[in-house]
Amino acid sequence: MKVYFIGAGPGDPELMTLKGQRILQQCPVVLYAGSLIPREVLASVEHSAEQIVDTASITLDEITAYIEKAAAEGKDVARLQCGDPSLYGAIGEQIRQLEKLGIAYEIIPGVSAVAASAAFLGKELTLSGVSQTVIMTRYEGKTPFPERERLPELARSGATLAIHLGVTRIHKIVEELLPHYGSDCPVAVCYRTSWPDEDKVVGTLADIVEKVRAKKFTRTSLILVGQVLDSPDFADSYLYAKEQAHIYRPKVKPDTPRQVKRT
Repeated sequence: MKVYFIGAGPGDPELMTLKGQRILQQCPVVLYAGSLIPREVLASVEHSAEQIVDTASITLDEITAYIEKAAAEGKDVARLQCGDPSLYGAIGEQIRQLEKLGIAYEIIPGVSAVAASAAFLGKELTLSGVSQTVIMTRYEGKTPFPERERLPELARSGATLAIHLGVTRIHKIVEELLPHYGSDCPVAVCYRTSWPDEDKVVGTLADIVEKVRAKKFTRTSLILVGQVLDSPDFADSYLYAKEQAHIYRPKVKPDTPRQVKRT
């Protein structure tokens, strides 16, 4: 028996990995948070799984009780997590419980909200000469933060920021970022990325608060901040530059093209 923490992706059922879908279809017990994962993700197991439980309204101990019962019956459990389980998935405490109980587990990675939102915006988050670093964080609320990880400290880097769970405090976020990024720094707020009702708003630190409030975004939103969101004058990558030699593209090319052997 094993518990599989499966990354269900940001919402679109087609953004779950093939492995995630395969494992999901093999598990008789399925646990998922209905507040974060659309029911459509479960379409392939609606009539085959023995038990499907929406965990949105229950506690960690109650979730663990379902898993213990499945373990006693020798049944694998698919624990669906939105996005990627290892990023703000709250799986650490679930794993700790499983290890105490001696229950095996495996993590199946998924498409994160950051990756899906960049695709939604049609942007690359790492542009040559603009930013080569993406910092994923959240705005401080009930979860305690080390001083070195508070937003003003992270902002000193000037890196691209992906801020989770902070849209209700967008005004505070702007206040803390302005001294480091400037009022003209591009910002995008993506709401329920890849869900049927996905939406977004783009602007700058000067006007994003007003735009977000006009949209009435109050939850399930990712805030992206950085020059990569509106920087047409970035440098070309060396990856495909003809003057840049590397092991797969030597400066002195062979006389004949490399042949790919077909079997």
